[in-house]
This record gives sequence, structure tokens and C-alpha cells, in this order.
Amino acid sequence: MSTSLSKNFEPQSVEEKWYQHWLDKGYFNSTPDHRKPFTIVIPPPNVTGVLHMGHTLNETVQDVLVRKARMSGFNACWVPGSDHASIATEAKVVQMLEKEKGISKHQLTREDFLKHAFEWKDKYGGIIYHQIKKLGCSVDWNRVNFTMDDHYYEAVIKVFVDLYNKDMIYRGARMINWDPQAKTALSDEEVEYKNVQGKLYYVKYKVIDSDEFITIATQRPETIMGDTAVCVNPNDERYQNLKGKRVIVPLVNREVPIIFDEYVDPEFGTGVLKVTPAHDINDYNLGLKHHLPTIDTLNEDGTLSEAAQVFVGMDRFEARKAAIEKLREEGLLIKEEEYQTRLGFSQRTSAVVEPRISTQWFVKMRELADKALIAVTGGEVKIHPEERFLATYKYWLENVKDWCISRQLWWGQRIPAWYDADGKFVVAVTEEEAKQKFNEQYGVTDAQLSQEEDVLDTWFSSWLWPIEVFNGITRPNNPDINYYYPTSVLVTGQDIIFFWVARMIMAGEEYMHEKPFEHVYFTGMVRDKQGRKMSKSLGNSPDLLDLVDRFGADAVRFG
Repeated sequence: MSTSLSKNFEPQSVEEKWYQHWLDKGYFNSTPDHRKPFTIVIPPPNVTGVLHMGHTLNETVQDVLVRKARMSGFNACWVPGSDHASIATEAKVVQMLEKEKGISKHQLTREDFLKHAFEWKDKYGGIIYHQIKKLGCSVDWNRVNFTMDDHYYEAVIKVFVDLYNKDMIYRGARMINWDPQAKTALSDEEVEYKNVQGKLYYVKYKVIDSDEFITIATQRPETIMGDTAVCVNPNDERYQNLKGKRVIVPLVNREVPIIFDEYVDPEFGTGVLKVTPAHDINDYNLGLKHHLPTIDTLNEDGTLSEAAQVFVGMDRFEARKAAIEKLREEGLLIKEEEYQTRLGFSQRTSAVVEPRISTQWFVKMRELADKALIAVTGGEVKIHPEERFLATYKYWLENVKDWCISRQLWWGQRIPAWYDADGKFVVAVTEEEAKQKFNEQYGVTDAQLSQEEDVLDTWFSSWLWPIEVFNGITRPNNPDINYYYPTSVLVTGQDIIFFWVARMIMAGEEYMHEKPFEHVYFTGMVRDKQGRKMSKSLGNSPDLLDLVDRFGADAVRFG
């Protein structure tokens, strides 16, 4: 019997045959034994589509390390999984429902919407796992985790309640970043700032009981209707005569005071600032200091609210054009000039972010950040390449702000807070426990309670990843967590140093009293011809499965 070899290597049949053989033999499976463990947890890709070239590089590096460790006699364990990616996935599911079924999210109950979201996850999560297999990755498929699995959901809720009881989580009204497209709050780290060409509009405000006008330079004439004061620097000689005076806000003819504060830069524009506490963080702080009222002129979708009085229901950018035209008609627009400015964009939807006063849930970060800083600067966790990324890590943690963790979405772990009709609330894992706490705290035995509608930020679940993939929160001291934790190395992208890496170290120190990994290796960033990061959102990444089919997994991985 003779067999003939093909003239050319045909990777498809060879790779599929051997990967299936490895799976049949259980070569990638790991259970605790006498050997030293070598553990890697996969950075869980979002269930919003397919793997891009950055994932391919990342998975390849991890596989090289895992296979080398396995051949060197370690008990190698590589844990696969995926992330529910609350904002991105909910946006995709909403889009799919509207496009394919003609259904709006708000026509559905929360439960019905979640059924559609889980169907989406099953479909696209399956595609991602298929791609990981096609790459030849030696992951332990018995250990697949998803951040909305029952045990994982339970762990997230348990941690929320624990941090709340430790007075490390609080609820309060703050100026936050708002995504008008996704209609949810964002943390500071979910906003990308870009330099854009804008305009400064010079607008006249009439001084009351005088023939005088003062001129204000503003980038956002559509927020004029929310002005509650005008501010100048007390040391600016040009405006000393304005002390105790008031002006009329254009478009709405509201009287507001002229206030004095050294915050104002006399060199910028005309040296006069319109103060709009509802729509700018610095104006908000000025408003608090000078006890100014707040007028929120925007709805959650970025259209103008009833409080604006004019252009109600109009999109904010259309309202800008309308405001400019109206000011011009009334002879109040003096000039326009080109101006380079920085604008914040939502990482998930690319919408221009709005500063907005909103009641949200926050984690106090200072104490957690200090522990995570010491873990790295003290050498407990080693960063590679250190010279490039240690400074970035330190900068984030030294300048940390409280973390806004609530999101106005349905897809995610629902915040375990329970309210009565008067807005009094308790934090508890279950409604039964909440009723008991309500009785203890408020002396009410028969309160009708409703659960918080908001869900938690995606990163509030993924910061537990190295712990909860081994059930470390839900079943402390089980054999897996005791054997595999801390993990050996984390391989990830440089763009999530703070989002994920720093927060996993915080969670590890808080809940395991130990680092989550010994080494962090940041891969390079895979870029296109224009130098842009390859990503699903830009659509500039080649199709992974197509490349594997044409050239084979080995060639794609090596490339």
C-alpha cells in the first residue's frame, strides 16, 4: 500500500486533524497535582463579534508560553472565556432588534430583552471560541468562563455588597461623563480625547441698568440657556466696574449675577466666562463654590430639554446652529474664529460625551490604588517592557479618581440595591435579605421594594477574572484557587493598563491578599497602513478565519 504526499503543504486538513487529536486525548486539560503550576487566564474577548489581529497576536504569545511550560514539566493551565461587554453588546443587540425584527428595546420587558442578549452571546461567543480553536490554541476547554455565568454573577454581587459594607462604595449626585447615544454614564477611562478643529463664538450679554454690553467667547452657544452666572477674574482691571452688577442671558432673557473668581484666565477669549454648572465640570465646581442654581438643558439622548425654553427637542448640534443664527439675527453675535480644542468621545459608541450631573454609584479608589501601586513598584508584579509601561501605570494610580460603576443598561450584573417608594434604600444580595435589612435600618416590616434598574460597569466584573475563573470568590479556599492562584503571567494590550490590569491587581490584593499574576507582558499594538490600531469598530482588521483558510494557522501566527 503506498501513499503519496501532496506537492504543497495543505494546512487545513493537517491542522484540523491534529487539533482534534489533542482534544480527544485531553492534552490541554489540567487538574491540580504534585507538579508546579503554570497558569494563564485569557484576556476575555467581548462577545460583540469576531477576533481581530490584536487578539491573534495576544493568543499566539500566550500559546507559545503555555506550550513551552507544558513541555518543561509544568502543570500548564490556560483558561479561556469571554466578556459580556455591557455597553458594546447592548448596543449591538438593540441595533439587531431594530434592523431585523423592527422591535425597539423599550417595547420589551427587561427579561425579554435579556433573552435576546443571551441568544446573541451564544451565537457570537461560539464564533470566538471556534476562532481560538482554528488558531490551534492549547486552552483547557473544560474551564470556559463567561462573565455572566451564574457563579460569576454571584461573585460580582458578593463583591459589590462587601465593598458597600466596608464603606468603599457610595451613591451620590456628581458630574459624570454621559454617552447620549448609549444613554449611560461612562467612567473617566471610557472617554477618549481628541484634538479637533472647533470655533469660538463671541456673544454680547447686556449689563442691566446700563447701555453697556460685555462680550463672552464660548465654544458651546447651545448651552447659553443653562447659564446661571457670568464670571471674571477679580484682578482683571477691565471689569472692575462690574462688581455687584447683573447681565441678561441672550436667547432666554434671564437675569444672572456677575461673579468674581481667580479660576478665570484673563488671557483666554475676552477674559469673561459664562458659567453653565449643568454642562461643564469646571463650571459645576464654580457653581458649588458660589451657590449658583443648576439648569440642565439637555435630555439623556442629547436633545434640548424643556428647561432650555428654546429649541426644545432639537439635537444639541442642530441647536448650536440654530442658536448661532438667532444670536446673529438679534445682533448679539460679534464674530466667530477657528479654535483648536479637545473633545471627549465615548470609546464604545464614538458619540461626543456630555458632562452631566447624575446620581450614580462610585467606588472609592484611593486605598485600592495605593495597594496596587505598591504591588508593582515593590516588585511583587513585574511589568514587561518596564521602561515603556511602568510610568503609565504609576501615573494612572497616582492620579486616580473615584470609579463610576453604574450603567443605565439592562445587559450586565444588576446592582443589588433595593428602594422603597420614598427612595430609602438598602444594599443586599436578595430581596428577602433586603426586607430584613429594611426592618433593621428603618423599622419598616412590610416595605414594597424595587431593585435598582442600573447594571454594573463591565470592568467591575472583569477585575475579578483571575480569581473567579477558579471560583475564588464564590467558593474561597477551594482546591483550584489554592493551586492555580496567583497566575504566572498576563499577556495583554497596552491600552487597558488601567481599565483592567491595575484593577485586577486591586481586586487580587483586596480579596486574595496577594497579586493576581507574577508578570504582565504587554504586546505591541497591531496597526494598519495608516498607523491606526486594528479593531472591529474601525473595520480595518483582516478576517482571521479567511487568513487561516488561505495560509494556515501556523503562518498567520508566525506573521
